[in-house]
Amino acid sequence: MHTRIYVFTVKSAQHDNFVKAWKEMTGLLVKHAGGLGSRLHKVSDSQYLAYAQWPDKGSWIKAGKQLPPHAEIIRQRMRTTCKEIKTLYEMEVIEDLLKEL
Repeated sequence: MHTRIYVFTVKSAQHDNFVKAWKEMTGLLVKHAGGLGSRLHKVSDSQYLAYAQWPDKGSWIKAGKQLPPHAEIIRQRMRTTCKEIKTLYEMEVIEDLLKEL
């Protein structure tokens, strides 16, 4: 499994818009591009951390080409809510002991 960890620095008064766009984009990645989903964590008033999983790195690489055209509008909305978006880590899962809900 391929995993990416992102940190988002969100502009003030944009938190609800950011979360909504993040949820929409994550939904599209799962539905159309083979993503396994993501978890969003609030670090502070302006920072969020997301943990996203893919079956393998190849699936992540191909994901952008598999999304419907309106995904770019959602991606742009998400970008406009942020001061900065960074990929902190790109890694492979060795063991997974998270409990399923």
